[in-house]
Amino acid sequence: MVEPRKSESPDAPNPRLPMRHGDEAPAGSQGTAENVCPVCHGSGTLAGKPCVECDGTGRITVGIGGA
Repeated sequence: MVEPRKSESPDAPNPRLPMRHGDEAPAGSQGTAENVCPVCHGSGTLAGKPCVECDGTGRITVGIGGA
């Protein structure tokens, strides 16, 4: 007997999409948006080195809305 395929929820994060350290979900996931990194305040650097929270991009992906 063949087991039915499990369907993924459209809200489920796609593990194949890259995520930065500070991201809450992969970019482009439903219910998310890009925001300024709270650690480097969007500069992408801390003490002359790339910010570890946003991987030097100055942006992170965060969940929006919610219940």
